[in-house]
Amino acid sequence: MPLDEKVLVIPTERFRAACYFHGLRAADSAFRAAILDPAVFQFRPRYEVETDPSFKQLIPYIVLKCGDHLFHYRRGAAGTEKRLEALRSIGIGGHISEADAAGGDDPYQTGMMRELTEEVELGCGFHERCVGFINDDRTPVGSVHLGVVHIFELVSRTAHSREDALADSGFAPLAELLRDVEQFETWSQFALEELGRPTRA
Repeated sequence: MPLDEKVLVIPTERFRAACYFHGLRAADSAFRAAILDPAVFQFRPRYEVETDPSFKQLIPYIVLKCGDHLFHYRRGAAGTEKRLEALRSIGIGGHISEADAAGGDDPYQTGMMRELTEEVELGCGFHERCVGFINDDRTPVGSVHLGVVHIFELVSRTAHSREDALADSGFAPLAELLRDVEQFETWSQFALEELGRPTRA
């Protein structure tokens, strides 16, 4: 994505007013409605907002799951976010562009599906649900992005990478990925730790 392309953002003050947090927060309906309200969406040049913490770029962060296995990969040199290069990840997704707004009433949903189909071939059916949000203001990348975590429950482990930016991809058990959690980017660490928590009755 060119740096002069306009990307979807919300004012950081909107995020703070809805409920500031650090780490991964569950996607309850009130918070989801406040953050993903098209009325507050703006499209601004990426080169401006990449270093402006007064805006949060909304990034769909799709986790592909089949049973107890998760899709994972290493961020290759072909990726656009050089600050994350060589780190491992379980998240698929990227910036929502202004062009996605031409695809219907929900540019976020349109952009999420575009990002997914550009990066991965699923090869099977799935069920999708939004499970949480990720914020980490401790890093330059995190201070200008807000992750929206979606779980795609796959029918089978057929997904494979379409891009060189998703290197060494495949499926592995959650327990195995948790043992290597320090090798993953911060957002993936939050997501893995949340997925590894015991299920509440």
